[in-house]
Amino acid sequence: MVLQARRADDPMLEHERDCFVAATGLDRDSFDWRNVVDGVPALSEVAAADALLIGGSGHYSVARPDAPFFDPLAELLRGVCASRHPTFGSCFGYQLLVAALGGAVAPDPAGGEVGSFQVNLTDDGRTDPILGALPPVFTAQMGHLDRAVELPAGVANLAASERCPYQALRIDGAPIWATQFHPELDQEANLHRYLAYIERYRPEGAGVDDGFPSGPSPETSTLLPRFLDGVATGAVR
Repeated sequence: MVLQARRADDPMLEHERDCFVAATGLDRDSFDWRNVVDGVPALSEVAAADALLIGGSGHYSVARPDAPFFDPLAELLRGVCASRHPTFGSCFGYQLLVAALGGAVAPDPAGGEVGSFQVNLTDDGRTDPILGALPPVFTAQMGHLDRAVELPAGVANLAASERCPYQALRIDGAPIWATQFHPELDQEANLHRYLAYIERYRPEGAGVDDGFPSGPSPETSTLLPRFLDGVATGAVR
């Protein structure tokens, strides 16, 4: 199951689905797509899926949770964590998990990361069964103007960047990971998304190509397949 939070007129709704299909190598029919704008699924529905993936958000912010789906979604994610259901969240999904479990997310447009940025594994990250397969320093695709400023108790910080000290997490004792960066995006897909949201992301007075560092991120493209393979084989517990 993939959770999205996107308006019906957001062109990135279908683009995001295409990216998850490409990143995982699975057939499109393998996915149960759920847009929480239309309703938050029950915990029993999530439990019926092999794994849960949580995608991004075009017009919604965890730092400003004013949409009606935020409270039931937070309750669902607390249930997912309590039941230890295999889960991987990216960007908005990362921030949702942080906030739902008692951490804090705040706006930080000055420190936002939009484009391709260098990320460093922490000591916990280097020994993690999923992120630990990455090199100590790698490039990741980013697209966020909010960030976690405090992690919940029992949550390991697995990675950090120069602008953002909290870039990846694992729920202690559970097969639940999330990254502030987008492992489902490659360089081209991230540029496509940037152009779709350019009026929001582009610094005032900047040109189309200004303020968007761009580069390949081959290492992070391995994360979702590694996670799902671990779920399928039982290696991820």
